[in-house]
Amino acid sequence: MSDAGGFEVKWHHDNGMETRPETGGSLRSILLVEDDTELCSLMNDFLLPQGFRLEAVHDGRQGLARAIEGDFDLVILDVMLPILNGFELLRMIRKRSAIPVIMLTARTAQEDRVTGLNAGADDYLPKPFGPEELLARVRAVLRRVGKAEMLEPRMISTGGVELNPQTREVWRRGESVEVTAIEFDILEFLMRSAGRAVSRDELTAILYQRESTPYERSLDVHISHLRKKLEGADRTLIQTVRGVGYLFAARPEQSKVEHAK
Repeated sequence: MSDAGGFEVKWHHDNGMETRPETGGSLRSILLVEDDTELCSLMNDFLLPQGFRLEAVHDGRQGLARAIEGDFDLVILDVMLPILNGFELLRMIRKRSAIPVIMLTARTAQEDRVTGLNAGADDYLPKPFGPEELLARVRAVLRRVGKAEMLEPRMISTGGVELNPQTREVWRRGESVEVTAIEFDILEFLMRSAGRAVSRDELTAILYQRESTPYERSLDVHISHLRKKLEGADRTLIQTVRGVGYLFAARPEQSKVEHAK
């Protein structure tokens, strides 16, 4: 069943809203992996005037090949795909690339969204969705990645973790650590705020440009991934501050005290 109808209805409903391309640079390149060809066409017609060049493929196998071979700024990935579903495809992409990924899903269950985030998605968008929300999510994810390119190439080092904002690389005790685009952004913000508790609202506002909700699990999932990748049995680097948010332990003694609690 096509999802284009819902998109088209919202499109016409929102058509009175003015959208303008973000200034500067050439067209940004997006890979869309979606089996609904009508929806692909509508998304292309909407995004092209906003400064985005869209390439669409219609099954998981083609999507994997283009995601690996192509030079894209972002992947928009549907969950329900022929041959290879979106969750499996995302896991395979993540083995080879940290390219930002937004997942589209008609499933509304929280566990499905969490599955996508666990597989490495940077954001998700439930169907049916309006074009304005799609554009906002695309721009927000690309801004997170683009901000790092504008920063000074000075290394950030604390708690045995080193982070390079220019190359978006992470090392733990001298060993390279693979992180996704949004995991890098979370880690960078926490490390720049090392020793200070950062609220969930603060993190969500910076990462997603919106307020957090009591039932939202996406931030918790990304924090969990970072802990597994960075922490050992002897130390807890990313502390949970009950009722507040998270704190990156700048000093070993602080980490040990928190870990013992």
